[in-house]
Parts: sequence; structure tokens; C-alpha cells
Amino acid sequence: MAVTETRTYRCLDCREHTIEREYDVSHLSITCEGCGEFARFVHAGVYRQYMDFEESPPDDVAWERLTRMQKFTIAEGIVRSDKTLDDFDISGDAADGHETDEADETDEADETDREDA
Repeated sequence: MAVTETRTYRCLDCREHTIEREYDVSHLSITCEGCGEFARFVHAGVYRQYMDFEESPPDDVAWERLTRMQKFTIAEGIVRSDKTLDDFDISGDAADGHETDEADETDEADETDREDA
């Protein structure tokens, strides 16, 4: 009998609960058994890359100016494809003046996450 490889996905609301699935997607949205929220679960490799960049931002990138979603998009591109940082338009100017209400809400969620940590 063949062993099926599973992937781990982490809840972005509580950041504690993980689930295993036999399919490989960037993320999925389900109710978290840990925190009870209907939440996005992100691929564990993408989450690790995101956290690595949070702890040690890439040189020559205005990482702190990017929204949480932009950061996850970059982390996903690096982990799940053959992209590098050079494949993304992530200069400081790219983030200027393009914030939306959705980005503001995401940034506020980031602030809450940091306060809870």
C-alpha cells in the first residue's frame, strides 16, 4: 500500500492549531477546532517563510511597509513556485498610496496578533 504524503496547514487566527491534508494547496478556509473561528489555514511552508521574513526581513526590501497579504503572497511565491524576491515589485514605492480598507483591516489584525503574542 502506497503511503500518501500529507501537508500541514496552520490557522492564521490563533496561529496554534494545525491540520493535515493529503492535498497541496496554498491555503484553505475552515472552522478552526482550536479557536472556533472560520479562518484561513495557510500551507506550513508558506507560514514558515513568512515568519522567517518577519524575524529577519530581506535586505533592500521595505518589508515593514507591505500589508500582511502582500507578505504572504511573496512567501507563497517563493515556497510554492520557482520565484525569487526579484520576481516581485516590492520596493518601498510599490506599497505607497495603494492601501485599501481591506489592507488597513489586515494591518490592524497584525497589530492585534503582535499584542497577543
